Amino acid sequence: MKTTRNLARRTAGSLTLALLMTAAAGSAWAGQSLDIPSKTWGISFGNSKSFTGLRFNFRDSQVQRVNGLNLTLWQPRKDNKDAVIQGLSLGTLPGGGSLRGIQLGILGVSAEKELKGISLGLLGAGCGGDVFGLTAGGLGAGCGGSITGLNLGGLGIGAGKDVTGITIGGLGAGAGGSMKGINIGGVGVGAGKVLAGINIGGVGVGAGERLTGLTLGGLAAGAPEVRGITIGGLAVGGEDVKGIQIAGCLIMIKEGGRLSGLAASSFNYIRGVQTGLAVGIVNYAHNVKGLQLGLVNIVRDNPRGLKVLPVFNTSF
Repeated sequence: MKTTRNLARRTAGSLTLALLMTAAAGSAWAGQSLDIPSKTWGISFGNSKSFTGLRFNFRDSQVQRVNGLNLTLWQPRKDNKDAVIQGLSLGTLPGGGSLRGIQLGILGVSAEKELKGISLGLLGAGCGGDVFGLTAGGLGAGCGGSITGLNLGGLGIGAGKDVTGITIGGLGAGAGGSMKGINIGGVGVGAGKVLAGINIGGVGVGAGERLTGLTLGGLAAGAPEVRGITIGGLAVGGEDVKGIQIAGCLIMIKEGGRLSGLAASSFNYIRGVQTGLAVGIVNYAHNVKGLQLGLVNIVRDNPRGLKVLPVFNTSF
């Protein structure tokens, strides 16, 4: 026990000394470093440009490459955009051009080009380019490129391009391109192109082009193309819709569109062709290649006297 306490004291003392030397190096030797035993490997205090081993610096500037542990007390300067850090990055706001390995930031983690590995920031984690691996931000996580892996954001997750993997945003999750995998947003989930997989939005789920898989929207879900099982608390909508569609109030197909499969809601409003089964209080379609079941069933293109029928209707 005594040995363990002594070891803990020595470790704490060594870390305190390292931090003090780092602060001193940052203020007294701007652009310089104290390196032991070599300029390129070992232990470095200060702004060494290319180093392998244990490196301690106040604020990185014009760094080229670091392999090992890189502990910084403050965010890098703007001239550090080409730095490649591989290994373990620790600090208030660790950053650089490319960060690979484990990145732990008291406030956040940021990279200009690439963020790869395990990246955890109390406030956020982000990258101007692509993100790979496990990424978590207390408030949010995002990038200008694509995100791949397990992505967690207290408020939200976003990417300028694609998102692939498991994505969970406290308020929302979105992508300018496509999202594929398991996508969950407390308020909503959305993608500019394709949204595929298991998609859950507390209020709504939407995609600019196609919605595929199992989709649950607290209020609504929709896209121009919908495939799979789609459930909306109030509404489901689209133009070319195939699969099982369930909504509390309304399923709506745009004019000239098509619904194939099962539609179940209070009002099934299909302003095109219905192929399959529609079950509701009121069912409406231009043309039916299947069956309507409900209190009021309307097939607009039917002959006079057969346009509106109780219980069931189809195209005659």
